[in-house]
Order: sequence, then C-alpha cells, then structure tokens
Amino acid sequence: YHHHSYTFFFVILVLFPHAFSTNTLSSNEALTISSNRTLVSPGDVFELGFFKTTTRNSRDGTDRWYLGIWYKTTSDQRTYVWIANRDNPLLNSMGTLKISHANLVLFDQSATPVWSTNLTGAAHLPVTAELLANGNFVLRDSKTKDLDRFMWQSFDFPVDTLLPEMKLGWKHKILEREKILTSWKSPTDPSSGDYSFILETEGFLHEFYLYKNEFKVYRTGPWNGVRFNGIPKIQNWSYIDNSFIDNHEELAYSFQVNNNHNIHSRFRMSSTGYLQVITWTKTVPQRNMFWSFPEDTCDVYLVCGPYAYCDMHTTPRCNCIEGFVPKNAAQWELRDMSSGCVRSSKLTCGEGDGFLRLGKMKLPETTEAVVEKRIGLKECKEKCLRDCQCTGFANIDNMKGGSGCVTWTGELDDMRKYDA
Repeated sequence: YHHHSYTFFFVILVLFPHAFSTNTLSSNEALTISSNRTLVSPGDVFELGFFKTTTRNSRDGTDRWYLGIWYKTTSDQRTYVWIANRDNPLLNSMGTLKISHANLVLFDQSATPVWSTNLTGAAHLPVTAELLANGNFVLRDSKTKDLDRFMWQSFDFPVDTLLPEMKLGWKHKILEREKILTSWKSPTDPSSGDYSFILETEGFLHEFYLYKNEFKVYRTGPWNGVRFNGIPKIQNWSYIDNSFIDNHEELAYSFQVNNNHNIHSRFRMSSTGYLQVITWTKTVPQRNMFWSFPEDTCDVYLVCGPYAYCDMHTTPRCNCIEGFVPKNAAQWELRDMSSGCVRSSKLTCGEGDGFLRLGKMKLPETTEAVVEKRIGLKECKEKCLRDCQCTGFANIDNMKGGSGCVTWTGELDDMRKYDA
C-alpha cells in the first residue's frame, strides 16, 4: 500500500507543470520543430508553433519552415494570423525558438539567428514569452506586476492580418515605424506580396490606401468620427466596435468584437488585392467571407478623374458634377473617363457663386484638404465663399449632428455616390 501511494504521487509531480504552462515560454525552455510542441492561448483560440509550406514554383520544391500563430479551433484549412520570419524561412526542419539575452530568437540548424525581437539594453532582465488570449505574442519582464506592460509584442508587427485589439497606423513615441498590412506573395507563399494597406498621415485628415506595389488602387475615405466615409457598410456591423485614435502618442485604427467572443472576426489583406473581413464562430468554425473591398468598379482609385463621381446605377458609371462638363468628350465617348471634368463656366468669385449639395457621397481625396475643428458647417460655408480657390467643404465629424470644417482648394478627386 505504501509503495503504490509513492508511485502515484511521483506521476502527478511529472505531469502537473506541463499541463499548467501551455501558453508561456520561459528563459530555460525552447520550441523546436522536431519536438512538435506549441503554445496555446487561454481559451484555446490561438496556437503558436512551426509550420511548413512547399514553394511550388521553385525548381526543387523545397519545404520552407516558419514560426507563426494560427487559429487552433478552425476545422478547415489552417488560418495563419502572424508569422515571425515570413521573408527569411528556415530551409529544413531544424529550427529552435528560445530566449537569449532577454530576446526571443529563432535559430536555424547552424545556430544562426534568422529572426529576433532585437531589443537592446535588457540583456540582464529575466523575461518570459507568452501567447495571450487575443492572439498577441508578448515578451515581458518576469518580475513585473503590470501584466499589460510588454517589452515587445507581435501586435506591433502585423503581417497580413488585423485581429481585434490590434492597431493599424502609427505609434509615434514607442514604435518608430508604420504598422501596415502586407499580403502574402501567393496563397501558399507567406513572404511579402504586392499589396499593402497603409494609413495616410501627411494631411489633416487620415484615411487608408490600398496599394499594389507603389500604386494606389483604393481609398477608404477619411474617418468621420463614426466610420471611414468611403465604407458606409461598416456602421451596419452590429458586433464590431470601430475606433480611431488620434493623439500625440499614436494615430491608429482598431476594432473590437462586442459579442462575448461567440463570433471571431479579422481583417486580411489578400494576395489577390482585396481587404477582406472574415468571420467564424465556435459552433461553425468554417470561415465566412463577410465583406471585402474594393467592392466594384466605382471603388477603383481615380476611375472617373477630377470633378466627376462614380455611380453604379448610371450608364456610363462616371458623371460630371453639376456645372461641369467632360474635359475630353471624345475620350468619354470611348468610355475612358480618367481625364475627368472641367467647369462649364468660370467662377465670378463674388455675387452669383453658390454651392451644390452632394449627398450620400464619398468625400474627395483629403491629402490637400484643410481642417478647422472648432467651427461648424455654417462658418465653414462662409469661409469657403470668401476664398476664391475653395472648391468644396464638409463636416469632418458626424458625431452628434456634425462638427468641424474641412475645405478643398484643389481638384475634387476620387468621389463616388452610394445608395444610402
């Protein structure tokens, strides 16, 4: 009887630590490809470990190994949300992730670092890596009592996916780099692809652009206090709370899911050039494409040229604003409307000039627009009337009936009309 009691107690001591530390990596532990060990977030939603792809168009068809995070609970094809070494894969199944000199470091078979958190000045701190419930992989001081304070976090280095609570934009003081989404090269190649989703920060208003390499292909319209002006459907997503932070610390968009996590949602920059909103539930883990943009031909950047707007319900799709005519009528006849429109008569810059109200419209490109937050629409109109160069005006914030003033003095570009 005494012998059996001792054996049982010994087994419990061996198993207990492994069952209790599935989401953390301590300074004396390592993840290796050969061990097949992973970290699993609290709630079992996310998993971190190694995975491989085969580059099908290469001559040798060699496997490429990556350290990444994926949804643990999706039952169909594995969905990756973050990759550490997307542009520097391991070329065989010999890889090790461990903590070295207070950094997370990924080593290849020759013990050469292929990826690192690259922190300086913390070499003597005891640190721990942890996969959080929201999918954020963090490195923190093991002795800190502030569990929200991180030395490094994967949320600051997006790949192609924006998860709830991640921020997309610019973190001024702490992180001197843009946080953007960049597509995979192809559906089977996670290296940096041709498409990116970037927040424009040069003007007074801020909007996202979708790029193909260096060329703009889509614009969201500026944030208007409720949503991005060029994405009217975003306000109908009842379970998503959108927010935009604009202060001296950061300039960024983020979203949260407000339904107790019965629904999981993410934004993804696809390798084919679409920003997708993808959802799934725990009960039905197959992925569901909720929405993607560009949606239609009217979303194509500058499709109609200056002083024209696109309308999916008209033929042709491009229309000159009232008081304007096609700049090149022959091109318009051939359905090439990229040259846009010009005024049918010059402004007098005085008596007789007025404004035409354009409702349900995507605001023109705002890079050159001027903003005054302290005046309303009436004062905004008067300001624009006094300026002979002013071509249009609008509210900048749609909260509580509208406030602020934005004026344009250059061409009005990239407009479209919406149904609602």
